Amino acid sequence: MSLIHRSILLLLGLGLSAQTAAAPELNLYSARNEALIQPLLERFTEQTGIKVNLVTGKADALLKRLKSEGRNSPADLLLTTDAGRLHRAVEAGVTQPFSSELLDKVVPANYRDPQGHWVGLSVRSRPILYVKGKVEPSELSSYEALSDAKWKGRICIRSSSNIYNQSLIASMIAANGEAETEKWAKGLVANLALPPKGGDRDQIKAAASGQCDIAIANTYYLAGMLNSSESDQVDAASKMAVFWPNQNGRGAHVNISGAAITRSSKNPGAAVKLLEFLVSEASQQWYAEVNGEYPVRAGVAVGDILKGWGEFKADTLNLGQLGELNAEAVMLMDRAGWR
Repeated sequence: MSLIHRSILLLLGLGLSAQTAAAPELNLYSARNEALIQPLLERFTEQTGIKVNLVTGKADALLKRLKSEGRNSPADLLLTTDAGRLHRAVEAGVTQPFSSELLDKVVPANYRDPQGHWVGLSVRSRPILYVKGKVEPSELSSYEALSDAKWKGRICIRSSSNIYNQSLIASMIAANGEAETEKWAKGLVANLALPPKGGDRDQIKAAASGQCDIAIANTYYLAGMLNSSESDQVDAASKMAVFWPNQNGRGAHVNISGAAITRSSKNPGAAVKLLEFLVSEASQQWYAEVNGEYPVRAGVAVGDILKGWGEFKADTLNLGQLGELNAEAVMLMDRAGWR
């Protein structure tokens, strides 16, 4: 090989190395199961050339890690569940505001932080699930009606330490005021069939096994059980039906999984590109099919299970209020004897 050829190859090699070194990378801290996000990240890398390094963990542990790492954190994004947790991240000072015309256009305003620190990526609802044949849909109407004495010993719901329940109560405080919601919570506690323990799947299993007639749970847990390879989960879930409460009023309670750009991010521009990719029609449809959550973007098709539950009116409360009212919700639940 001639000296000229060697020189050209060397220059090409140096150029390639420089290009590779300059290629942006993102570090994502995710509270979602790896199987529910990794395929989308790989598609994003294929389309953009931006590599995404995924770190998964429990939601509270990831926030604690971000706080501990501070400005030296390698994380560019935090993906977590529940608007209440996203609010905690903002309060902890580990996020930064960002803007995107596409996100503003595609994601409804009530699923975005008013100060621009986070954006919803998928929607989940927490309706009333009832045992087929033991409860008639005509008996049900609203969350508020579950404090009626006719439901005494018939309701299953997880503990007050659960962020999903805290956000549900926060939404009721926003709608009905603190005093009225506390009165309701005491009535609900009096109607519980079992001491609150376990997760949403446990509430569904308890209802299916005859320990209660109603369970309050996020719908994606029910979808996951129906799609499970374990026959006992499928059998339990098949005994349950979905009732959408408050359809004549504010609508059923909804929440989100969402993401924030960290204060320490070295690549906020690339981070915004990833968020925009995650709300694309293809990403939203894939996620709805795989995880059983509802698309945050309007007009995206959902799978047969979600279709089978029918369309519903969702509460339009800005989800930022769920975080703002979290402390009041927790104290209220304590006063109501909700353990």
